[in-house]
Amino acid sequence: MPTPFHIKRNDEVVVIAGSHKGKSGKVLELLAAKSRVRVEGVGMIKRHLKKSQENPNGAIVEREGSIHASNLQLKSRFDASKKRAAVSKA
Repeated sequence: MPTPFHIKRNDEVVVIAGSHKGKSGKVLELLAAKSRVRVEGVGMIKRHLKKSQENPNGAIVEREGSIHASNLQLKSRFDASKKRAAVSKA
């Protein structure tokens, strides 16, 4: 079965819709079951970690949340599009 994504790991992508619109980064992980993607430095969320041996006091860690694949576009394709010109003028 082919993957439902137009992108793959390590691709450079740009967010074209949603609250993180305009940000770009490298694809870290594809979550096929939900058609979502983790992008480096985009959609940061805070995770609360319990006390454990590696975190004796617990911790609040920031890491990437997932973004729906339909809100992403390859950076090379984005740079070649007319949207790029509209974003740079604004």
